[in-house]
Amino acid sequence: MQHPAGAPQPGHLGPRTPPGPAAGNGTGQFPLGTPGPVQPPAPQGPIAVLLIGAAGAGKTTIARHWADSRPAPTAHISLDDVREWVRSGFADPQAGWNEHSEAQYRLARRTCGFAARNFLANGVSCIIDDAVFPDWPVVGLGGWKRHVGAGLLPVVLLPGLDTVLTRNAGRSGNRRLSDDEVARIHGRMAGWYGSGLPIIDNSQLDVAAAAAALDQVVARAAQGPPVR
Repeated sequence: MQHPAGAPQPGHLGPRTPPGPAAGNGTGQFPLGTPGPVQPPAPQGPIAVLLIGAAGAGKTTIARHWADSRPAPTAHISLDDVREWVRSGFADPQAGWNEHSEAQYRLARRTCGFAARNFLANGVSCIIDDAVFPDWPVVGLGGWKRHVGAGLLPVVLLPGLDTVLTRNAGRSGNRRLSDDEVARIHGRMAGWYGSGLPIIDNSQLDVAAAAAALDQVVARAAQGPPVR
């Protein structure tokens, strides 16, 4: 199996050193620090988090757990769930990417953005999960910032390839991808290294620990300027 340049290689489950400078010197990789739950300080108002990750990264499970366990009112918005609101006429990307599947993705993202703005306007924080590629800035991260607003906090969930392959194998229906497709997407996600966005490697973290790491990211963002 060919792996994209810069992509983490199969069999590597531990925390990885990304290409370029060491973590903590501008790569965006988030050091987990002392294990255990960390409660972030109460923010000035509701927040919107975009949890980015490939299929099988665990983003939907972690986003749901994080929303469930926060002391402030928090909603979880899953792009895949919203996309699958379309029943008759659903354009399954697994059957081939075309103008219909692309249009339904765009519609789902706009719908999620509207829901996020509505929650925020009513004092409810939210977390959205989506597979956003760094090489598609207009329809990816840039699009989400247009839909939700400049205060959106993007966080990348990037476990090792073996972890993603194992989790993907446990999925069913149109959410399960081929191994080749998972490897291709995972390789593209590695492009987030060096972006300045916080990156959490949850290869060896359970759901609760990964949600605690996300708490640390949110707490850090609340103490400084918005992550761009």
